[in-house]
Amino acid sequence: MKRRSFLKRAAAGLAVGSVAAPAIAQSSPAVQWRMTTSWPKSLDTLYGGPDHLAKRLAEMTEGKFQIRVFAAGEIVPGLQVLDAVQAGTVECGHTAPYYYFGKDPAFAFGTALCFGPNARQQSAWWHFGGGKELMAPLYKDYGTISFLCGNTNCQMGGWWRKEIKSVADLKGVKMRIGGMAGLIMAKLGVVPQQLAAPDIYPALEKGTIDAAEWVGPYDDEKLGFNKVAKFYYYPGFWEGGPMVHAYVNEKKWNELPKHFQSAFEAACGEVTHWMMAKYDAQNPPALRRLVASGTQLRGFPRSVLEAAEKAAYEVYDEMSAKSPHFKRIYGDWKKFRDEQFLWFRVAEQAYDNYAFNSKIGQPGGGAKK
Repeated sequence: MKRRSFLKRAAAGLAVGSVAAPAIAQSSPAVQWRMTTSWPKSLDTLYGGPDHLAKRLAEMTEGKFQIRVFAAGEIVPGLQVLDAVQAGTVECGHTAPYYYFGKDPAFAFGTALCFGPNARQQSAWWHFGGGKELMAPLYKDYGTISFLCGNTNCQMGGWWRKEIKSVADLKGVKMRIGGMAGLIMAKLGVVPQQLAAPDIYPALEKGTIDAAEWVGPYDDEKLGFNKVAKFYYYPGFWEGGPMVHAYVNEKKWNELPKHFQSAFEAACGEVTHWMMAKYDAQNPPALRRLVASGTQLRGFPRSVLEAAEKAAYEVYDEMSAKSPHFKRIYGDWKKFRDEQFLWFRVAEQAYDNYAFNSKIGQPGGGAKK
């Protein structure tokens, strides 16, 4: 009798549980958003970031929070993502904040400044160095909230039709270059152009521009720049650790249930790690393929780097005088960057300098097997 009574009670409990679980799931509203991006679908790491975000959100919310991702040009052009999010044309977007430095130069902090932190240091600044909090008032002026959602790691210095042996060789060069870096290169004689990814190849092919930077070997190979320019320079000193962000319309964000907000933030964090790892894995073989196909790899002369750094700090002073947001952020950003550089010199740089250049253990080296 006791055994039958126990089984009845257990069965009743299971029945209650089977009803309660779907009831909890049903308590979450069905949310469907659209996300416009600055990227063509061919770039499976940059465009793949928001695509990965949408998939993870759907998985974490049992399909209740759905985001449909659109490539550049499908809803708005690639350089109008902020405008679309601000206006409520879409609920969210994925872009590089420095595309909008023309609205306010402080947007550059959201991606990268010349001779700024590397990718890891950028994440440290955003999450623990006050970056997110410092940028929030700027974004609020545009009715948006921004979430770190990717990083391309240190970029290359772009594709050039001619060799750059001195600062003088930069004079008159028409170059596609993103963000505030264009102002800095202009001080060295470059004529900067800001173009979205789909527009770069035809401009370089037709000779409308003489040089173009994008990201690195993996993306640049996909976009075919090696077919229309011979010289590939490094490093991209204007983007030591360029962040990309998910923008969300502030009103739409506030309408989300808290657990959907948490899921969105968690997915953005996952995308940042995913994107950095994928670029690190894909760039080395892509660079080998490019060099094997005839690409001429070149390092920028030290004279160019030194002139660019000097010009960068002149521009930062100018921007501080023009933009209250830039001035407010710059001091704290610079202090954090300087501290990071001091620390990285102690362990990271010492290790890298030895390990990356050691003959032992390298192909053809003397390590025992």
